Amino acid sequence: MISRLRTDRCQLRPLFLERKLSMNTIKKSSVLFVCMGNICRSPTAEGVFRKRAEQASLTDAVSIDSAGTHAYHIDEPPDARSQEYAARRGYDLSAQRARKATASDFVKFDYVLAMDHDNLALLEAACPQEHRHKLALFMQFAKNSDSEVVPDPYYGGGRGFDLVLDYIEDASDGLIDVLRK
Repeated sequence: MISRLRTDRCQLRPLFLERKLSMNTIKKSSVLFVCMGNICRSPTAEGVFRKRAEQASLTDAVSIDSAGTHAYHIDEPPDARSQEYAARRGYDLSAQRARKATASDFVKFDYVLAMDHDNLALLEAACPQEHRHKLALFMQFAKNSDSEVVPDPYYGGGRGFDLVLDYIEDASDGLIDVLRK
């Protein structure tokens, strides 16, 4: 019995080491969500996607951030309405602070996802050619919505923030599916 135990342990050890090696070779992905000021849509996308990735057990496999194409709100927290509507669905945006997208973001991130066509155009103008393949509209990952963009809720009422959350949840789930493959 003792010798059998030793044999089994010896046989398990290489499997454990193999499993550990294969887990270390999984490519980590990185995602940057971008809107204009980084106070409504992109921080909402960051918060929603972060929670969805956590629920899908992808926390260690994906790096997530958000930024704006303009420097209007640097170091400010997300818009109070974005935080309020996100909190109603269980997303906490309170630790986030706005920042402007930088040239190094095109190198650092695998996916640079714009919330609308205007912000995508600004990213395309700033992005070096060798990184253009990383740029896309976030809503291209949506599974249940026909919208191409996440509309800016800043000047609208509460329904706009709920709609943004609907779109972002849908596109987040689609992006999770892509990252799993």
